[in-house]
Amino acid sequence: MNKQNPYAISFGRIPHQYISRDVMLDDITEALENEFTDERAFKLTGIRGTGKTVMLSAVEKQLRNESEWIVCDIKPGGNITEDIVSQLYGEVPFIKEYIDTNLNLSAFGVGINISKNKTPLTLDTALKKLLLVIQKKKKRVLIVIDEVRKTDALVDFIQEFQILIREDLPIYLMIAGLYEDIDSIENTEGLTFFLRAEKYEMTPLNIAIIREDYKKTLGLDHDTAQELAVMTKGYAFAYQAFGKYMWDSDDKTINGMVLAQVDEALSQKVYNKIWRELRPQDKWFLRFIVKKDSMSVDELLAVTSKKHSEWSNPRARLIEKGIINCPSRGRISISLPRFREFVEAQED
Repeated sequence: MNKQNPYAISFGRIPHQYISRDVMLDDITEALENEFTDERAFKLTGIRGTGKTVMLSAVEKQLRNESEWIVCDIKPGGNITEDIVSQLYGEVPFIKEYIDTNLNLSAFGVGINISKNKTPLTLDTALKKLLLVIQKKKKRVLIVIDEVRKTDALVDFIQEFQILIREDLPIYLMIAGLYEDIDSIENTEGLTFFLRAEKYEMTPLNIAIIREDYKKTLGLDHDTAQELAVMTKGYAFAYQAFGKYMWDSDDKTINGMVLAQVDEALSQKVYNKIWRELRPQDKWFLRFIVKKDSMSVDELLAVTSKKHSEWSNPRARLIEKGIINCPSRGRISISLPRFREFVEAQED
């Protein structure tokens, strides 16, 4: 194929060809745009490669096109309040004018003309004043933070955010993170508000939609496209990887080289990181679980000679990591595509 490959396996940007989650996108944007909503904070969670960043970017893109919204994309590791104030100063003309005229924020590297007010302010107070100005302009601010981790700065900001929304100031928060990172923040003392905030899980993509995409974009027949779509297990990164390497091969059948390239991409981009974070006990159980597409708990305990009590904690951790699921009572199956091949490679 002579055209540019529409699929991509690089994290952090929206691929040219991707499957949008329209229902989730509509739910989030409608909640944000409803001036009477009680929802001010939104959490996206899921394992690596499920499309959290793509969803964040889609929400950002839609709101940036609306004049009433100011979107601040903030890094998770810095001083969040200072970064918000600095970004508002650098990107919003009426905020820049207000700071230069009214606020002394030179200690934080923000503002130039401070002759009218030389009283230094804390950043929390400064942000509150800026939000009052934004409110008078009938605008709203969305703070977006990707790949969140529990840090003192993030905890402090969420506590400050709770005060700001209690005063009905026009600020909203949308974050994305791994299951364990979101869970760690939710269970922090004093962040009950954050625990109650709306949470969206990045569930698998629809297999039928992936099939139709592959038929249209790659020119595959129905059966081949269906087989390829099923192999992705709805995992967003695998959908991109299979699409990318099928496009590069310019083949209408699923060949060994495509599978090898997909396995390599999954390993390097996602699975190696997941594997390193697993406990030895979890890895030990996985070596038995991957032998079948699905097995009962009783069968697993029989082949491992373990008790239910010994399996319960690894089970919870593997579900949290998104590696296994239990679609029906007493059954276990692997959620991730080509994960059996990855585990077997670790044994080799």
